Amino acid sequence: MRITLVTIMKHPVTQKYLTRSGLKHAIDVCERALEMATKRGLDTDLATKAALLHDIGHYEWYTEGKWNYDLYRQNDIHAIKGAERAHKLLIRLGEDPARAKEISVMILLHTDSYLPPSRIQRTPLQQLVHDADTYVEQPGGLHHYETMEIEDALARVRQIDAIVERLANLPRISNG
Repeated sequence: MRITLVTIMKHPVTQKYLTRSGLKHAIDVCERALEMATKRGLDTDLATKAALLHDIGHYEWYTEGKWNYDLYRQNDIHAIKGAERAHKLLIRLGEDPARAKEISVMILLHTDSYLPPSRIQRTPLQQLVHDADTYVEQPGGLHHYETMEIEDALARVRQIDAIVERLANLPRISNG
């Protein structure tokens, strides 16, 4: 049985941390990842789960109530914390352990902001999550400010789930 995005979204841990890091941003990246995975012939289930949870490890880098992008860029390790948090959540929800690990590694590698300047060698799915995140990113981290009601987010992930379910039987590339 496939763990759906709706199931993930309804979990209190998801709601707490996605609200913190920008629920609208997470949904936007998830929709973009679905589109990209479909075009690239990649696993839409893995792509959308990693995209939805990609920022679940964010710490609140705020100064005087405003997102402090400079502090974030200097000190953040959200991809490391997010990979761990997502893995624990997915396992608790009953995700296949190998798929939970794959999703977590995709989250770990969606950004290189926590690494010294280098060139990460990503698999196609890892690159897809990076590309989807970068595509909807706004200068200065403004995408973390956009808000969305949980009901609207759930409606959008229901639509994504329906498409992923329809595509489930089509040939796809796992994480080659």
